[in-house]
Amino acid sequence: MEVLKCENLEKRVGKNILVENINFTINKGDVVGFIGANGAGKTTTIKLILGLIKLTKGKVLINGFDIKKDFIRAIEKVGAIVETPDLYMYLSGYDNLKITANNYKNISKDRIYEVAKIVGLENRIKDKVSTYSLGMRQRLGIAEAIINSPELLILDEPTNGLDIEGVIEVRNLIKDLSEKRDIAILISSHNLPEIENVCNRIIAIKNGKLVLDNTLEEFKTLEDGTKLTSEQAFIKKVGGSKID
Repeated sequence: MEVLKCENLEKRVGKNILVENINFTINKGDVVGFIGANGAGKTTTIKLILGLIKLTKGKVLINGFDIKKDFIRAIEKVGAIVETPDLYMYLSGYDNLKITANNYKNISKDRIYEVAKIVGLENRIKDKVSTYSLGMRQRLGIAEAIINSPELLILDEPTNGLDIEGVIEVRNLIKDLSEKRDIAILISSHNLPEIENVCNRIIAIKNGKLVLDNTLEEFKTLEDGTKLTSEQAFIKKVGGSKID
């Protein structure tokens, strides 16, 4: 089932073209890695999908609803973290979730405790966020993003700055949300090994243009059958010496 469809997305600011001719779809249960060098247009594309900035051209459909023409219905089953989760450090995890819940209709106390359990914070949910590790804060941000039972989850650099333990916690959570809850997930990241660990598809962007949309296996394989590491594949197929 198609959850997200991007058709010919374009964003211009004056004479500058930030992204153009972006086309891809994401189906229910997909975990799609969105990669590209720093400044390639990943965050701009995500903000266009979420309606945070206006499209110059193109169309975003979420569950069949146009983000421009029917924003409320398009966005109601979407969860997202763009850059760093916005948390109130002096409040408890529960109170942070309660504030987020107030943005939606009919989010019960039981649902708040349910998402706390999903992200593994049920034993610390009444503690102040200031006492949480960075990984715990990231998981709380994901809890906020899924409190409305989304069908599409968009995560911008979800493991950025985390230690190994935090990275593993977030990785396992993403796998669980996809496999057990059938959520379509788009992950923007510079961490290629983590993308490889959780994603079944790779979309790459370069200079504002989509340059590949492959399965993970296709991404890591050359035309002659040579198998590459994810870093080697990025260099050969997307270009540049590294991903930032």
